[in-house]
Amino acid sequence: MNAVDINLFWAGFWLYLVSFIFFAVHAATASQRAGRAATAMFAFGLIAHTAGLAARWWITTNPPFATMYEFAVTMSWIAALSFVVFLARYRRVSTGVFVVPVVIVVMVIAALLPKQGSRQLMPALQSYWFYVHVSLAAVSEGAFLVAAGAGVMRLLRRGREEGGPLPSRALLDEIVSRSIRFGYPLFLIGAIFAGAVWAEVAWGRFWSWDPKETGALVIFLYYTLVLHQDVRGKWSGRGLAVASIVGVLIILFSFLGNLFLGGLHAYI
Repeated sequence: MNAVDINLFWAGFWLYLVSFIFFAVHAATASQRAGRAATAMFAFGLIAHTAGLAARWWITTNPPFATMYEFAVTMSWIAALSFVVFLARYRRVSTGVFVVPVVIVVMVIAALLPKQGSRQLMPALQSYWFYVHVSLAAVSEGAFLVAAGAGVMRLLRRGREEGGPLPSRALLDEIVSRSIRFGYPLFLIGAIFAGAVWAEVAWGRFWSWDPKETGALVIFLYYTLVLHQDVRGKWSGRGLAVASIVGVLIILFSFLGNLFLGGLHAYI
């Protein structure tokens, strides 16, 4: 049933992987030819990725948010789109060095999850608020993932000379901060507010201390702290980079917790 979208998923994955090799060469040698090849391979990967999501939507007749696999693929697609934004804004091909690994890691996680699709959603998922909740959660967590990718690169840039094809420390600091500031309100609206409304519609109560709900609350409180410290200038540079990485580890634990903690969100 899902052969087309799965094949497109793998096509996108391998094209992203090839693009990362070229991005790495570009970062190491400043080769413009490698940069152009990296961008081209990434573009083909994004086209296949987008087509795979569209095919999944067409096959199941539902937006691709209903399973952990679909959520992970959508979240990785959001992260991939960020490179297009960075390329348009900063004109730095080398930003792909930290964006593409994030995309690949999330796609690897998706590849390990069950991929069955269904035309008939369970009753709890048949709600407008479900789509608002999951789509905004995917966008916000995709932004947090990009912040962590830039954070890793920021730590690797510590003590090294500025200049060359790699993004500067100042640019990486800006990307980490702006990605968190972009994702935070969307997470508040989507994961917390819309999630509570959907829970009331689906289960008759706004909050039940379900493991997934508790995880969302921990993520929200953590990024509230991070954003507060960022705005006050208490955490910047290396400190904010470390905080962004810790945040994504919390997100991954919350996401994969479905597999062993169960609860109302334990659908695959």
